[in-house]
Amino acid sequence: MDFNDYFDLTQLYASYASAVSSGEWDLWPEFFTDDCIYRLQPRENFDRGFPLATLSFESKGMLKDRVYGIRETLFHDPYYQRHVVGAPVVRKAEANRIECEANYAVFRTKLSELSSVFNVGRYIDVVVRTDHGLKFASRLVVYDSEMIPNSIIYPL
Repeated sequence: MDFNDYFDLTQLYASYASAVSSGEWDLWPEFFTDDCIYRLQPRENFDRGFPLATLSFESKGMLKDRVYGIRETLFHDPYYQRHVVGAPVVRKAEANRIECEANYAVFRTKLSELSSVFNVGRYIDVVVRTDHGLKFASRLVVYDSEMIPNSIIYPL
């Protein structure tokens, strides 16, 4: 993997974090391929090889449906999220496919409250080169704590 490819990869991660921190939810599905996988799974299940996930989507269409749900059907106290993502570590690089991972922390700020740590863990990704640049073919979000808020509304 050369410098330009790694730079593109870091820009994908940074742009993703910016989009999901901004609340512009329509941007989120565009980081993925049409036949993508997005799963949110506790570390305990991941480490034991258990398939149970908190959220599991198997296409860009399902991601768009989640965006619709966030905007139109889910009722919750509003809050802001801020994503801080570490530099991606490349585990395997091929011509048009990269296996990589990065640590993340998500902070939540509810209106009139102090910010708090909301969720931490790591992204385990498969990134592919498309005609529209790098996209996530698979994003597994493995969160460290077994305890999570009652519901996870926004993408991590």
